[in-house]
Amino acid sequence: MTKIWGYWATLGWAVLAFAAGQLAALAVITVWRAGALRSLLETPYDGKFIAEFLFISTPITIAVLALAVRLAGERFAKYMALAWPAMRYVGWSILWLVGLIAAGDALLYLSGRPLVTQFQAQSYTSAAAEGWLLPFFAAAILVAPAVEELIFRGFLFRGWARSGRSTWPAIVVISLLWAALHVQYDWTGILQIFVIGLFLGAVRWRSGSTLLTFVLHALFNLEGTLETALQLRFFP
Repeated sequence: MTKIWGYWATLGWAVLAFAAGQLAALAVITVWRAGALRSLLETPYDGKFIAEFLFISTPITIAVLALAVRLAGERFAKYMALAWPAMRYVGWSILWLVGLIAAGDALLYLSGRPLVTQFQAQSYTSAAAEGWLLPFFAAAILVAPAVEELIFRGFLFRGWARSGRSTWPAIVVISLLWAALHVQYDWTGILQIFVIGLFLGAVRWRSGSTLLTFVLHALFNLEGTLETALQLRFFP
């Protein structure tokens, strides 16, 4: 039987892992790019900076989570549910994701709001200007989904969704925390992320797989990145 950290210990480890990664990345970049700090403060959505930050912070965050799992006496893959589910879950979850993205874009279009946010446009154009598009794509489409899924649908879900009665409250709280992390968006973007979080939580629960939620998260970010690239290229 899997040993699971308690509710507060789970939250504590998750906060520690996130904070350790953020502080370490900030310290490294402060030393590494000391002369560019002023420009970074003036342009907080710099694509190269975002990519560098994720590449530095992610291994440290995952290392702290791995330490927590080791101290619990479990294998990392088992604790984080890093197993591939039955193919039926893959098919219907991708269809649901496509539907949610289409519905979200339709609502934005009908309400007169831009499909591409200032954060997306600025990070993409700055990464392109600095010759960092490929690392930026890797960070946005692979690295960010990996670390976020390990924290939210991996570690927090394992610690908080302990029974049938606690599963949906856990999914809602985890989705709220995940959405609140995305302060670079306005309320409509945060709301969309919250809805996607509910969806990913349901997939994690029904499929028992964080690998699947990672794939879905990566596809969601891929769609947003491609949408940004197409709009900036053809509808500037």
